[in-house]
Amino acid sequence: MTALLEMKQHLKIFYSRYDIYLVPAIKFILAFFAFMMLNSQVGFMERIANPAIALLLALLCSFLPVNMMAVFGAMLLGAHAFALSLEVFALLAGLLFIMYAVYFRVAPGYGYVLVLTPLAFWLKIPYALPLVLGLVGGPAAAVPVGCGALIYYMIYFMKNNEKMLSSSESEQMATRLLYLVENMLNNKDMIMTILVLAVILMVVYAIRRMNVDYSWYLALGTGAVANIVLFLIGALIMETDVAILPLILGTLVSLMIAIAVEFFVFSVDYSRTEYTQFEDDEYYYYVKAIPKMSIAIPEKKVKKINSRSRQGRRRH
Repeated sequence: MTALLEMKQHLKIFYSRYDIYLVPAIKFILAFFAFMMLNSQVGFMERIANPAIALLLALLCSFLPVNMMAVFGAMLLGAHAFALSLEVFALLAGLLFIMYAVYFRVAPGYGYVLVLTPLAFWLKIPYALPLVLGLVGGPAAAVPVGCGALIYYMIYFMKNNEKMLSSSESEQMATRLLYLVENMLNNKDMIMTILVLAVILMVVYAIRRMNVDYSWYLALGTGAVANIVLFLIGALIMETDVAILPLILGTLVSLMIAIAVEFFVFSVDYSRTEYTQFEDDEYYYYVKAIPKMSIAIPEKKVKKINSRSRQGRRRH
């Protein structure tokens, strides 16, 4: 534990010294990875699927606000949808407009979640988002998580129905548009996933705010178990297929990620809990204080010995 605390302290010091360089670098890496993954999944327009475009947009994102990642990602997705068919572009543009209107109204500070959610789905660990955001965020984070999940399912639908959607027969335009709307509204797997992720986030958030020892660990454990149970129950109710082994493995990996976040963000020492009481003219106050785990890192002092001066002293 001491070694981990020392590493945590070193990372905090390193970040505080070089945050002016680290923040743009992190934004650049996240944006470039997200744009490359998007182009690899739906590269219908070859011109913008070029890695140079992703590199240029990522460079812009490194100096712009985080929400611009979501905006540029929406522009890329819209261009690929337009190359696929006009109906797909129209439906996608309408959905993105509604989602972004709700997002910027309710939770504009969670722009990175819109980018991370589809990436988490592609990495098979979408359950990490509600666990982590339940710890470090609030109920409003459920909005970008749901929007990000919707974007992922739109990309998945476009990728798996490319031949049908790209048909150029004009008499099938109305049929394709109706097919798109019905599949988006009747996608039980998408609806179940969005609901379960939102519920897990709320559960973790509610438990971690409870006045009990180890509330963060209790919240994560409860959230992980509830994640598996709710997905299985939802699959039975909505009659959808859920792969049990990937669900369990993905939940365990997500739990480990959330525990690592808890250590670096919170990490308190319950053995040193203190209780205090004070009052004013109207109220009595009872306060529970739990100190954070910390360790003092000794500064290394290098003493330089001048070899010439030592030789001069020996001669005298």
